[in-house]
Amino acid sequence: MVTSRERVALALSHTEPDRVPLDLGSTAVTGIMATALGKLRSALGLEPRRVRIHEPYQMLGQVDDDLLDALDVDVIGLYEENTMFGFPAGGWKPFTLNNETSAQVPGGFNTERDANGDLYQYPCADRAAPPSGRMPAGGFYHDAIERQRPDAEQRLIPEEWVRDMYRLYTDEELQSLEDRSRTLHENTSRAIIGNFGTAGFGDIAHVPGLAIRQPRGIRAVADWYMATALHPEYVRGIFDLQLEIALRNLALYHQAVGDRIVAVFLSGTDFGAQSGSFISPRAYRDLYKPYHRAVNDWVHSHTSWKTFYHSCGSMISLYDDFVDAGVDIVNPVQISAAGMEPRSLKERWGEKLTFWGGGVDTQQVLPFGTPEEVSAHIRDNLEIFGAGGGFVYSAVHNIQATVPLENLLAMAQALRAWR
Repeated sequence: MVTSRERVALALSHTEPDRVPLDLGSTAVTGIMATALGKLRSALGLEPRRVRIHEPYQMLGQVDDDLLDALDVDVIGLYEENTMFGFPAGGWKPFTLNNETSAQVPGGFNTERDANGDLYQYPCADRAAPPSGRMPAGGFYHDAIERQRPDAEQRLIPEEWVRDMYRLYTDEELQSLEDRSRTLHENTSRAIIGNFGTAGFGDIAHVPGLAIRQPRGIRAVADWYMATALHPEYVRGIFDLQLEIALRNLALYHQAVGDRIVAVFLSGTDFGAQSGSFISPRAYRDLYKPYHRAVNDWVHSHTSWKTFYHSCGSMISLYDDFVDAGVDIVNPVQISAAGMEPRSLKERWGEKLTFWGGGVDTQQVLPFGTPEEVSAHIRDNLEIFGAGGGFVYSAVHNIQATVPLENLLAMAQALRAWR
């Protein structure tokens, strides 16, 4: 009998396994929001419990073992200890979501509401610092609060930006990674993907500095994107320093987890939008590709891992460059974006890239389709992407809070029927 670990390894080597491997919750881009997770557990008749929100920025729920077993999920994630806001994902306490769902949040979830009912989150749970995230009243996740200083563009010092944002792993963090990777490897047969936080060059989720008390440098989203054209040497200076830390951290990470992981999530930087990429291939080759290649070359020359890159939107103008830079796995495979039709993607890049995503459209079909449409859509994507390997099923990005219960059940039933 093929184990989940073997099944994923076959898929990543572009060999068709006995069935398509499935991921739910192994990364912060293949997850499910806490509200939807509670509904899915209910739809499957699992024991009622407060969902733990392990990543408060996106309000992602922790997928417990009973749900992994119920869906025959093949992948499990090795997360870093701290959340995007800089406090540990532990020390759980009760919390009620905006839709009255009962959940649990980390102990550092140290929030307050204003007169409008908006919820404010603080960097490293430090209420003495300005808040770095806001969840609007009635909302489902946090928006980053831009705290860029007025004189930011007059003080372009790459060292300050990087010093605030990235550092080497501590001995305690490395020991935790080693211990937890061993536990996962020895106590489950699932494939493990490592979530590595230092190599996302220009990741817009990192730019505002959610975990930084007083961020320095360019931190506003629009200004950051403009800086790649107006201040390219500043951005390159940041990337050069970030690369040094990333390569040193990769060596430490490998010492801690060895080859117990099959893949490593390296980058969440978005390059695509709905109608096309928002960076030209020339600009990508000039500014980003050298850093991607350096990281991927290190991984491929020192480990057995596959490299996992997340980029939303239409990516057809950049996938060839991704291949050339050494990217192994692409996500979320936004099949609703221009040019991202599943059959075309499989024909053009199916032998070169593993598609980890594209299983169900989370923009239209899953939230707004009928259960019958959801089922048929998933079956079609499994058939197209799964042929010949090179596919790990997951939704197109995280499953959102407002997906109807009957569509979550249709998704689960379609996956069970196929597998």
